[in-house]
Amino acid sequence: MKHALLLTTLVVTFGLAACDKPASTSPTPSIVVVPGPAGAPGATGATGSEGVAGATGATGAGVAVPGPAGATGATGATGATGSDGAMGADGSKGDTGKTGGTVVVVPAQK
Repeated sequence: MKHALLLTTLVVTFGLAACDKPASTSPTPSIVVVPGPAGAPGATGATGSEGVAGATGATGAGVAVPGPAGATGATGATGATGSDGAMGADGSKGDTGKTGGTVVVVPAQK
C-alpha cells in the first residue's frame, strides 16, 4: 500500500509537468528620449531685499544663567599703631612654700 501511494504521486507529478508551457514573449524595445537643442537662457531674477536685524537681548536681573562674579576688591589700609601706654603694676607676690612631711596617696583596691 505504501508503494502504490508513492507511485501514484509520482505519476500525477510527471503528468502535470508535461502540460503546455506558456510561450516565451519577446521583450518590448525600450524607448530612448533624446533631448533637443537648449533654448536661450532666461533673464536674471531681481535681488532679494535685506532682512531686518533681530532685537538685542535683555540683560540684568531675572536671567536664567547668572553672569560671572566681579573682581576682588583692593586690600584695606593698615591700622595705626597704638600709643605707648603706662605699663601695669606688678601683681602681688605669692607666699613661699612650707616644708613638711611627705604625703603618700594609696589607690583603693578593687
